Amino acid sequence: MARAATMSGATFGVKVRKFVVSKHFTRGALAVIGFFVLWQAGSMGLLPFMDAIPTPVTVAGAFWEFMGTGKYWQSWLDSTLRVTYGFVAAQILGIPLGLGMGWNRNFKDFTYPLFELMRPIPPLAWVPVSILFWPTNESSIAFITFIGAFFTIVVNVLGGVSAIPRQLVDAAVSFGASPRQVFWRIVLPATIPSIVTGMMVGIGITWNVVIAAEMIAGNTGLGRLTWEAYLAGHTPGIIVGMISIGVAGYVSSMAVKVIGDWLMPWKKVF
Repeated sequence: MARAATMSGATFGVKVRKFVVSKHFTRGALAVIGFFVLWQAGSMGLLPFMDAIPTPVTVAGAFWEFMGTGKYWQSWLDSTLRVTYGFVAAQILGIPLGLGMGWNRNFKDFTYPLFELMRPIPPLAWVPVSILFWPTNESSIAFITFIGAFFTIVVNVLGGVSAIPRQLVDAAVSFGASPRQVFWRIVLPATIPSIVTGMMVGIGITWNVVIAAEMIAGNTGLGRLTWEAYLAGHTPGIIVGMISIGVAGYVSSMAVKVIGDWLMPWKKVF
């Protein structure tokens, strides 16, 4: 057991070293360094319209102060939970709905017109109704994040099912496959790439929506933290909030990527 653990740790270490010295990591690191160099130059007045932006060093100091407060980490927790609730609910309801509309023509005839009528409504337009409909701000924000991801996942799943070659289904039926076998053996596996694409797009939209909803109706969260820094005229705090939102979105996307790679071992998500 101990030997297996040691070998596993050694394998992980080799993978980490290979990743650090890879050209992909090097290019990404150079891009990040270049971004901070440009930021520093702009804050020093070398670039137009950026002399009012605090330097990276000032923002790093503000970051350190924020990280020492419980409010900062509570904001992370609250926003993450809201995104998780909305995103998971969107997958639970959106994937079956998209599969149903793509698989059954009668079901699509009943549901698609109403779906298309509601889809163009921006998630933030749901804020007033959500506040009236749901008993607490917390549930209303989670509902708005759900709306942000729901329509995206349904459209992607529906497109994935519609793209399946009809000849493939006909061939399976001609060999005696039942509708259940066709669904589980052909339709669902062929739709997985579209489901993962919808999840990737949806998680980004969910973070965009939750931040805006927290600024409008929330009392906590990274969006509220950023908005309060704006009201206080604390520019480094605003940038701390923005960077935190970016990091949260990146981590969430990587988590979805891991799920996608697990669902599609034959194909990397990106």
